[in-house]
Amino acid sequence: MAKHGKKYKAASAKVERGKKYALEEACKLLPETKVAKFDESVDIAVRLGVDPKHADQMVRGAVVLPHGTGKSQRVVVVAKGDKANEARAAGADAVGAEDLVEKIQKENWTDFDSMVATPDMMGLVGRLGRVLGPKGLMPNPKVGTVTPNVAEAVKNAKSGQVRYRTDKAGIVHAQIGRANFEPSALKENLLALVNDLQKIKPATSKGIYLRKLTVSSTMGPGVTVDQSSLGLIKI
Repeated sequence: MAKHGKKYKAASAKVERGKKYALEEACKLLPETKVAKFDESVDIAVRLGVDPKHADQMVRGAVVLPHGTGKSQRVVVVAKGDKANEARAAGADAVGAEDLVEKIQKENWTDFDSMVATPDMMGLVGRLGRVLGPKGLMPNPKVGTVTPNVAEAVKNAKSGQVRYRTDKAGIVHAQIGRANFEPSALKENLLALVNDLQKIKPATSKGIYLRKLTVSSTMGPGVTVDQSSLGLIKI
């Protein structure tokens, strides 16, 4: 097992083992449990009552957080003509078609956080599966990155959209802000994500859907959230 340093142990001492914290209390505790000197991200791990081995229980989506993630997003767009112009006007960092795809293929260039493509360009983008797939950068209509409305997709990505999907254990991991955010902002971001998860609950998921919610700073200990404190969300 990995050995933790003094700072981590000191931070862990502030989290009561086995306790489920009310959402507001958990968000206030996060800045106190950060370990690193840099401004750590705040992450959430949600264990869902799904079996990802079944395709119809794979949970995947995207949501725009009301307060963003605190990180600037680099967005590239594969489009032509008017759609390319719309993407540039919306603030895309790079726009192209064959030239952009060729750059990614030849240079293995992936210096961006999100790719958006118009539907007619997916035949071209499909060539990039081996490069972009492992990095989770392939455009996907389920998360709104394959769309004719490229301007909206770019603006969503730039304004704090996070994409998520269940891992092999049925857990969704996502960034919901930074440790220097106000607790109220972290709370609203978390609720936005959990609400979105509720909306796309697979029909074949039986029993308890939201099994466990844990929040933590990048290097800090996890804080378990009491689901009954999530307000209007139906658990």
